[in-house]
Amino acid sequence: MIFKTSDLCDQFAESKRLQIAEPLLRSFGGHTAFSGRITTLKVFEDPVKIRETLGEKSENGVLVVDGGGSHRCALLGADLAKLACDHGWQGIIVYGCIRDSVEIGRLPLGVRALHTHPLRSHKRGTGERDILITFAGVNFRTGHYLYADEDGIVVADDPLV
Repeated sequence: MIFKTSDLCDQFAESKRLQIAEPLLRSFGGHTAFSGRITTLKVFEDPVKIRETLGEKSENGVLVVDGGGSHRCALLGADLAKLACDHGWQGIIVYGCIRDSVEIGRLPLGVRALHTHPLRSHKRGTGERDILITFAGVNFRTGHYLYADEDGIVVADDPLV
């Protein structure tokens, strides 16, 4: 799928079909451009639900994780990113930190996060899936569509391309 977020904005922003994310997240994955159907998670310093979700088969899915913006540990590392690749996920957005950024940068996966942090998170099994989450000025909902490239991230209710 070939797209440019700038073209999507030109075509759809006036129709109010798009939400445009504030430029808070850095690109870490091997793919700088990616898109897909959103699945949402809300967790805090706990990767268990992330592992469960990425272990499910996906057809062009994008996992959007509200990690509360924590800078105290990483929610995603190379093992989870490899799991995502193995199960067909196109990308992962983390409102929080990741680790193993060099390894993740070699994978065929789009990854956006606030920063890196070397400490892994704690496994408690807490969190919620498929709920409305909000960060970067966007309301992310399971079933909506995300498009990301070098210029930014846009979200739409329905597929645009």
